Amino acid sequence: MVGVTVRVSVRSRKLRRFEVTALPFAVRVYINNQVLVPASLVRALGIAHLRFADVDLEYKGFVIELRGVRLLRTRHTDARQFTIPKRVRETYGVGFGDVVKILSIRPSITNKDKD
Repeated sequence: MVGVTVRVSVRSRKLRRFEVTALPFAVRVYINNQVLVPASLVRALGIAHLRFADVDLEYKGFVIELRGVRLLRTRHTDARQFTIPKRVRETYGVGFGDVVKILSIRPSITNKDKD
């Protein structure tokens, strides 16, 4: 086996799904009535350390303000999810698969009370 060259390529395991760095951002509501905030947007807004946030959504022309929603996190990523409250879902008819637009995410006063 003289003169045989073997070329090995190493693939990166890092997978880039969303490269969102600014708001507003349109996203689908999951079947469990949660909304995903991608890791790139969380890092760009600097909200990775927050537990609670005030979120403004737009749905079918209505601007909905959610105060003190809990930002759920997974163990190995900066992405966050939050649940749309039942009273909001019932009032505005938000269901899974619907597209909502996140207008703003800002720290909630609740963060100061918990720390």
